Amino acid sequence: MCLPFTNRSRHREASPLVRSYSEKSDVSSQQSDGRSQRSEGRSSARSGSHRSAQLVRTGSFSPTQTLASDAEKLSFSSDSEVYDVPTLANQSRSKISRDTSKVTLVRSDSKKSTKWGYGWGTGKAKERERDLLERAPSLDSETRPPLYKSPTRSSSKSSGSKRPPFYSNDSASTLVGSALERKMNDVESIKERVDTADRLEDIRKLMVKDNLDYYIIPSEDAHQSEYVASSDKRREWISGFTGSAGQAIVSKTAAYLVTDSRYWLQAREELDSNWHLITAGAADAPKDWIDWLVDRAKNSRIGIDARMLSHEKATNLNTQLNLKNSKLIYPPQNFIDLTWKDKPLRSKDPIFVQSFEFTGKEASSKIAELRTWIRAQPPAVPSYSKAPPTAAQTHVGTLITSLSSIAYLLNLRGSDIPFNPLFYSYLFLSLDRVVLFLDAAKLTDETEDYLKALGIERKEYNDIWAFLRRRDWGEGKVLISPETSYAISLMLTHFRYTVAPSFIDGMKAIKNEIELEGMRRAYLRDGAAYVKWQAWLEHKIQQGYDITEYEAAWRLTEYRRQNKHYWGLAYENISASGPNAALPHYSPSKSTARMIDRETPYLNDSGGQYRDGTCDTTRTVHFGRPSPDQCEAYTRVLQGHIAIDSAVFPEGTNGAQLDVLARRALWKDGLNYMHGTGHGFGSFLNVHEGPHGFSSNVPLVPGHVITNEPGFYLEGRWGMRIESALAVRRVKTKGEFSGDIWLGFERLTCVPIQTRMVKEAMLTKEEKQWLKDHNRKCLDRLEPYLKDDKRALKWLKRESDRGIGVAAPGPGGITIDWD
Repeated sequence: MCLPFTNRSRHREASPLVRSYSEKSDVSSQQSDGRSQRSEGRSSARSGSHRSAQLVRTGSFSPTQTLASDAEKLSFSSDSEVYDVPTLANQSRSKISRDTSKVTLVRSDSKKSTKWGYGWGTGKAKERERDLLERAPSLDSETRPPLYKSPTRSSSKSSGSKRPPFYSNDSASTLVGSALERKMNDVESIKERVDTADRLEDIRKLMVKDNLDYYIIPSEDAHQSEYVASSDKRREWISGFTGSAGQAIVSKTAAYLVTDSRYWLQAREELDSNWHLITAGAADAPKDWIDWLVDRAKNSRIGIDARMLSHEKATNLNTQLNLKNSKLIYPPQNFIDLTWKDKPLRSKDPIFVQSFEFTGKEASSKIAELRTWIRAQPPAVPSYSKAPPTAAQTHVGTLITSLSSIAYLLNLRGSDIPFNPLFYSYLFLSLDRVVLFLDAAKLTDETEDYLKALGIERKEYNDIWAFLRRRDWGEGKVLISPETSYAISLMLTHFRYTVAPSFIDGMKAIKNEIELEGMRRAYLRDGAAYVKWQAWLEHKIQQGYDITEYEAAWRLTEYRRQNKHYWGLAYENISASGPNAALPHYSPSKSTARMIDRETPYLNDSGGQYRDGTCDTTRTVHFGRPSPDQCEAYTRVLQGHIAIDSAVFPEGTNGAQLDVLARRALWKDGLNYMHGTGHGFGSFLNVHEGPHGFSSNVPLVPGHVITNEPGFYLEGRWGMRIESALAVRRVKTKGEFSGDIWLGFERLTCVPIQTRMVKEAMLTKEEKQWLKDHNRKCLDRLEPYLKDDKRALKWLKRESDRGIGVAAPGPGGITIDWD
């Protein structure tokens, strides 16, 4: 899954391939929320008797306290209460339900594939939806939802063969039982452009009350999370824009959405007439929302919820605003929370322990390592002072606000945010004390005993504000990361904290051997599911079925669901054909998905969350005869992929220094892609994880895991990307210059790379051998996982033995695709 690329330089067109610099936004996690089901029946508060330790997802919960007259009672339960910052006084998923029953994918047909491996087939003429329903377990007619019927396709250019008279996405012959029920119950709300006039009017009334010129609504939550829960989608609610990145800025007379090129098209479709789109990064446009705001602000008062702004951004913004005689104002209550009447409640799903079997290191050991780091931090003594450090200048603890860092450090997981096994909490750790701010409703007997065994105190989630105000740790300074909420900085005041890079980010980025072994197993299981799905998809298309992008993505999820340790998806499925594949972050919806055609590449970027690893894989395939420009571009992308995978480099080399290897082959033809080449990922944590990456200056070290995902996107026509996960390891070289300092990559992903679009004449001898070895290794490693799926095993054997490219046209223009 690709991340945005910060280099916005432009190049002249030097090829008949038209390059795309605009990218579709990440599809809103609202779709995933709509598909998830919350379990019911759990009480809203924890009863006096202990509950059994079960990993069961429950419904949403959030108390609705408000600030009491007691100055010590600072409450944030509903995200709309006052957070009493003393220094500010003078300033005027639902989740995807896990079905533990084993899902069986039954192949209802036994028709052999066509003689030529990539043939189109003629389809079936007599298979009907009623046949599917007859094979499925009986469902109560009163509870069975109606069958989904997609809009009828007006035309088809993919083949001259006769098509079966089905609905255009009717390919459900292998779904029965719970898999069929899940699909039928995946009710998708009709997207309509939201009329935001009344919402903006309510916000402006509050702005007038506080004498504000602007009010900013960021995309992030109070923990600066990349993905946010439904209750934190404030920017989406006020604007109607469902992309995962962007800032809404409301003035007295207008409203603006500032977002980058990945989201321009989606924003234009979703914003109503009350909003103006600011295309950040475009020619003659601001770089980001901060540049846009600073350019306009003059003698202005700008409101923002300080919890939704990081310390780093707030410091930068304040510095620039001061030069314009403007300043940030922090109202004690979030304006969106005050006006959002049907705001979703926070999750109360229980947390659970991630055992040593998966983590390879006990939480007590991680805590001890963090305390050693705290002791090593020098006192915060002014440079001009010659006096010995005082107790107030000594660092005595750290406050952790990153949800992934807390989950990693304590070996705990949750399910409060879609696609991320995280839970809402804060953590304070000193040299002799650990305090976890977590709602009691999220505890089970097991987790409560676990926390007691570690000597961890528990306070309610919103008690963090009273804790900070009272300085409960005593004398001394607290270490915070630059991503910490600015509200916390203001509460502490600069005399009581020091900003330092997150030590835990570095800890969790370097995987230990047990974590690496878990990832190897997870990628094998995920790869087997991917191969089963690819074999199914090609088989159906050869038979003449029309498959939508949505249907293809759904089937892949069903295959993954059968895997051991499966927990859910790592992110929204990216399943794209034709022009949709030119949008790197496109994700299909049931009602608007495009048919997978045979004239353009089909791209699938997806991954599963498993207890032993987070997976992220992209493959691009073609089901017809690719055009010469598609073959050339795909070959260049493959060459970049191989260059990164084969790289050998000395210690101290960072990802940014290797990035050129992925782009060099594309640059030869004047091609490029405008997203990052790869990112770190977690061990059953976030799919995007730092601090290393191919756009980062952090040196790569053994234990780092990183994705390798070059691509190319021809705007409005097609796109392609190849992504595999890599682990940094030591390698032996012939020269061993300077000793054992040389590093390389171990490939974790085990999915064949289709050779159909590869232009053999463009590859070197080494690149041809790499491609052959990779596909052969996939067969060797995945064959044991596919012994019960003859179709998948046959498909995998064929892919591992297949030559490169397609046969050239024969006499009379006749083409035969050899198998």
